[in-house]
Amino acid sequence: MILSGKEIKNKLGKEIVIEPFNENQLNPNSYNLRLHNELLVYENNILDMKSENKTKKIIIPPEGLILEPNKLYLGRTVEYTKTDKYVPMLEGRSSIGRLGLFIHVTAGFGDVGFCGYWTLEIFCIQPIRVYPNVEICQIYYHSIEGDYEKYSSGKYQNNKGIQPSLLYKDFEIKK
Repeated sequence: MILSGKEIKNKLGKEIVIEPFNENQLNPNSYNLRLHNELLVYENNILDMKSENKTKKIIIPPEGLILEPNKLYLGRTVEYTKTDKYVPMLEGRSSIGRLGLFIHVTAGFGDVGFCGYWTLEIFCIQPIRVYPNVEICQIYYHSIEGDYEKYSSGKYQNNKGIQPSLLYKDFEIKK
């Protein structure tokens, strides 16, 4: 079951946290999240799963930034979210998708108990100008059945900003 917009609002401050919250971003069954003004890009053309891949920061100016096709940009939401008892999911807004802009390559599925900012895996089909604070995606919430353990990964939980891949840490654990 997906929570309605009214139910998302009713759960605020209890099982759902969205900070800052703006009622104008509330939809019938989701809430729009905005793009922060910082992006990360990987410095190398070839990435290695077993290594930490270096990134550089790009600031999106108020007049916008043109994104290039076939390049991965990591962004984050302005809003901090936290969920207890619900599974958060992230999708691009249809108006964004119709411009050929993808906001998550594969990671639109959250875990119950996640808290932090959402890292966006941004990819475009053709050059597109993006702006800070644009409502770029929407979060929605599924109920969960059965006993569960809250998400507690040390890799991404309670993040403070954009999170590049920390997959290399999985290889370190297996050594």
